[in-house]
Amino acid sequence: MKPKATVVLDGFGVVESLRWHDDALWFCDMAHGTVHHWDTIGRPETVADVPGRAGGIGFLPDGRILVVSMEGLCVYRLEPDGSLVVHADLRDIAKGPVNDMYVDQEGRAYVGNFGFDYHAFLKRHPNSMLYVPPGPPRAPIACFSPEGELIGLSEPLAFANGLFPIDDGRTMLAAETMAMRLVALPVLSDGRLGPPRPWAPLIEPWLWKAVTAPGLVGSITRRVSALLDHQAIADRSSSPIAPDGIAPGKDGTAWVANALRGECVRVGPGGTILDRVATSQRTLSCLVAGPKGDTLYAATIATDDPPRARELNASRIEAYVLPS
Repeated sequence: MKPKATVVLDGFGVVESLRWHDDALWFCDMAHGTVHHWDTIGRPETVADVPGRAGGIGFLPDGRILVVSMEGLCVYRLEPDGSLVVHADLRDIAKGPVNDMYVDQEGRAYVGNFGFDYHAFLKRHPNSMLYVPPGPPRAPIACFSPEGELIGLSEPLAFANGLFPIDDGRTMLAAETMAMRLVALPVLSDGRLGPPRPWAPLIEPWLWKAVTAPGLVGSITRRVSALLDHQAIADRSSSPIAPDGIAPGKDGTAWVANALRGECVRVGPGGTILDRVATSQRTLSCLVAGPKGDTLYAATIATDDPPRARELNASRIEAYVLPS
């Protein structure tokens, strides 16, 4: 039996981008376009309303908040007077909604984007049809200077998502959601990201080969894979894992929020599954933090479709105290 997280906050549209800063948990609600601050006592405080749906969040060295506008195709900066200023512009980069973001200690912002209109695609096709050759659209991670100037773009990835640095900042670990793997990208001296290399595959090689194959084998596999769109079936599976948000774990491992089912998974290099913690719903973000630094927080959702999520307000933050 997997240990289970418990609900600590609820009533949101789509909780994403869990961050720990100044002894508090910060997060956004993508469905309602808000950014929140929670000191783990009582109810959270709303600190910003973001046009175009709030996405990834981060902090500049002076403490100012950066927040993605997913549909505005930009990163806003929250000034001390409460005003939002465009910090970085992705209109010429993003081919779909802007996604998660990591801001490093120097204030450089690493920002991904969908690469296409994902929700429009799902209204017409099952998710598995994204793997018809040549496969899902790819898009780069954009790196911006602390002043918001574009430094460079990574090689295109299949739905770049959560990010965090490893190897004392020399490498960036990224969730490549639609490739069902984590990749490692070297961080160059000027902050740009070098070529990615596989770090942890989260799908069996034979299944990946089959689902991406042309011809009859691929067609049959994709039809079977479409069953995972039915949540009752997905919840009874253990593979594959679609990594969304990721966070550092102990001993050089990574915690992964599994967008396919209700769980967070701790993964080692090479894809070894070390721990699983069950949640009540699919997970989009995870983080090990808290007053004692021993709590796994998970952002869970009933749906990631923005209009439906605004109606349901069923997204939650769940928590599990990790054993010492």
